[in-house]
Parts: sequence; C-alpha cells; structure tokens
Amino acid sequence: MNQTGFGKWRKMKKLEKIKDILKELEKVVIAYSGGTDSTLLLKLAVDTPGKENVLAVTGVSLIYPEEERRLCEKITKDFGVRHIFIQTDELKNKKFIDNPPDRCFYCKKELFSKLKDIAKKYGFKNIIDGTNKDDEKDFRPGEKAKKFFNVYSPLKEAGIGKEEIRRLSKKMNLPTWNKPKSVCLASRIPYGEKITEEKLKRIEKGEKFLKNLGFVNVRLRDYDRLARIEVEKERIEKLFENRGKVIKKLKSLGYTYITADLEGFRSGSMNEVLLK
Repeated sequence: MNQTGFGKWRKMKKLEKIKDILKELEKVVIAYSGGTDSTLLLKLAVDTPGKENVLAVTGVSLIYPEEERRLCEKITKDFGVRHIFIQTDELKNKKFIDNPPDRCFYCKKELFSKLKDIAKKYGFKNIIDGTNKDDEKDFRPGEKAKKFFNVYSPLKEAGIGKEEIRRLSKKMNLPTWNKPKSVCLASRIPYGEKITEEKLKRIEKGEKFLKNLGFVNVRLRDYDRLARIEVEKERIEKLFENRGKVIKKLKSLGYTYITADLEGFRSGSMNEVLLK
C-alpha cells in the first residue's frame, strides 16, 4: 500500500471509530456551536444513530457572536435535526467575570450543567462535543468541566485533528469546511481584566466591522482603552490601507488607542503570557 492509500485507509478507520462511538452512545445531546468540528460531528451523529436520536443545543449569551447563532439555526434546519437555544449565565458568575486563567472552566461548567438538565428532561443518555485531537496542544481548562459532567468527545477519541476534519467536511459538502476558528468573545480580554457586557458588545461590533472590510481570520483584543488588532500577516498591509476607517470606527466604540499586532493573527495569543 502506497502512502496515499495508507492515508485514506487511516482516515476511514478514524471515521468508522467515530461512528462506532456514536452508535454506542445512542441518544445524544450535542453542544453545537456551528463551528467546523461540531458541524462534522453533528452530521455524523445524524447519519449514524439517526436524527431522531440527536438533539443539538446552542448556548446563547453575550460571549457568543450573534452571527454564530444564525448559522447554527440554518445548519440544523438543513440537517433536519432538533435544535434548541439555551440562555447561559456566565456573566452572573463572579469567578468568570474576574477572568482568571481557568476562566473557560466556569464557562463550560455553566454550559454543560444546563446540557445535563436538558438531556435528563428529554430522555437523552449522553452529552457530546466537538473537541478534536489537536485541542490537546492548547491550554484547555474547560476539559475539567467536561470530565465533571461526563461529556464525550468522539472526534478526539478517534484521534482526528483539525486538518482531517476540514478535509472530511469538504468531501461531505459541509458549509463549515473552511470556516475560520471562532471562540468566545471573552477570550479577547486579558486574564485578570474584568469581563463586562460593554466590552463584549464593542468587541463583537469591532470584529464584525473588520470582517466586513474583508478580514477573515481576525481578533480584536481589548485592553480597556486600547485595541490590539490581529489579522493574518499577509493582510497587515491591507489593514494599514484601511487605517482611517478602522481608527474612526474603533474610536467610536470607545477605544482611545488603536494598535496592530505585527506578529499577525494567532488563535490563543492571550495564553502566551501564561508561558512566561
């Protein structure tokens, strides 16, 4: 067997393992974010145990962009799967608001506790999410919450990473196959700085504006009066070409100083301070 053939065989083995896991879990509630990972998982769940055994649940909160909710609604409708939105209340938790390095634990604890209640209410046996193998490389305090609520991650258990997920998604004609990675808006605020409704709203408005200018992978890091913009390295010149528009918009949102990160876009850059 040549290298190409071996790669295809290995991919199929992983895909079969995911399906086997889903069959074993039977009726599942999936934490559905509308991202590349959870959309592939949702599609496989719909095709394997069957959509009557799947309930997609999406959290609604200021930490999640509005555009993501609309995408979730459209995809679940296209899949013909039951889907509900639930209000999560992270901003009522002082430990979350204080924004410690393990902030994600409190966020995931809030989400999974509500998913557990929903699973019990509707008679579903297990909860699953779209965590993949590559997520092990990043700082993930939310994993502790998953263990607490016994949440399964079939993609991770099958050993499948992000690039494989994108290739499979493209082959299956899923609309999210090349969707940029999206994480909660609270991740734009430095650890130790209070998370507030005001900050989350202006971050969402600022990033939406930047995306409308044509930036795909973009982050607006919020340092109170200072904004640090991350775009892909090859797009930094375009950012400077639009500097007048960007300055005007971001100052209207309450920022005094507008900066561009010369290292460019990198997911999880706020965690760099934890490594020093």
